[in-house]
Amino acid sequence: MVSLGMDAPSVASLARIFREKNVARSEPNKKPRASYRRFVYPAPNACWQLDATEYVLAGGRECVIFQLQDDHSRLAIASHVASGETSEAALTVVKKGISARGVPQRLLTDNGAALNPSRRGVEGQLVAYVTSLGVEAITGKPYKPTTQGKDERFHQTLFRWLDKQPIAQSHAELQSQVDGFDHVYNTERPHQGLPGRITPQQSWDATAIAEEPRPSPILPEPNSPESRTLGVAQRLMAAVEQEAAVSATRTVKEGTLATLGLERVTGSIIHPSGTGSRKLKVYSNGVVNIGRTIFSLTASMSGRTVIASWDDGGVIFANADGEIVADYAWPPKSTAYVGISKSRPLIGKDQNPGQLSPKS
Repeated sequence: MVSLGMDAPSVASLARIFREKNVARSEPNKKPRASYRRFVYPAPNACWQLDATEYVLAGGRECVIFQLQDDHSRLAIASHVASGETSEAALTVVKKGISARGVPQRLLTDNGAALNPSRRGVEGQLVAYVTSLGVEAITGKPYKPTTQGKDERFHQTLFRWLDKQPIAQSHAELQSQVDGFDHVYNTERPHQGLPGRITPQQSWDATAIAEEPRPSPILPEPNSPESRTLGVAQRLMAAVEQEAAVSATRTVKEGTLATLGLERVTGSIIHPSGTGSRKLKVYSNGVVNIGRTIFSLTASMSGRTVIASWDDGGVIFANADGEIVADYAWPPKSTAYVGISKSRPLIGKDQNPGQLSPKS
């Protein structure tokens, strides 16, 4: 009424009239609004809320409506009608929203299997996708739907709109109705939850959009050759840095070294498990001993200190400068000796942790 230039009654008078005419619902059992602690993200795209709700088509056929809403402005980012609450449908609505409004900093959902099953120890398709874009996927506590309260309330407004429309015969027809609702909701309907009862589009336009997150670096697949190379390189670099620190204290007495927690370097260690690294001193005949297996590093390495870095795939030996000397796969158990000819080939003579062999 105000937007049309009319003299409008007070909000309380309108609410009383609407309740008397059964236009608005009287819910005396609900907590007063003053009892709620409101939280709003400071800018558009700082956080989106995503949830799905069930609806019925003609003939009693059930479907699901995904609604994606901006936390700050209450803007309807995107909606999608699907046959069920699936990961593919969730991805569709998020991609639709990103195409229209950009990438958000966070995505808040419940703990549903199609949305964010992280609390169950599983990474869902939606979480994997948004994480690759740098989006932080967050969830509310189980059985606490008020965390996603804005989207839950959004469903109610949609239902009241759809109940006034002809019942849809298909997904496409229902999608058209939902798209019409989103337009009215965003641009024509003043929102009670926004300051000054402005529209969500006005709220969106009033504040600068939050900066898009930076995508995370793409890491190699677990247990892949690239993953093992990366892990070994990181451990070698750490071990090289540790060796440099030890070299700076060569003149310190052994008692002081023990006090500093620095181990005496020997030529053997017990058979390691998992991943790790350690310094070894090569014996006079050019070998080192890991568990009950002797690995040859050639006589030219006699008396020198090397860094052994291992994982489940094998062990790599490098000198104090990080240059790789030999790369061995773990031999069968009870193997007594592994000659240098069994070392996996290296490319080039000057290998270092940043340029490990692709066969490593």
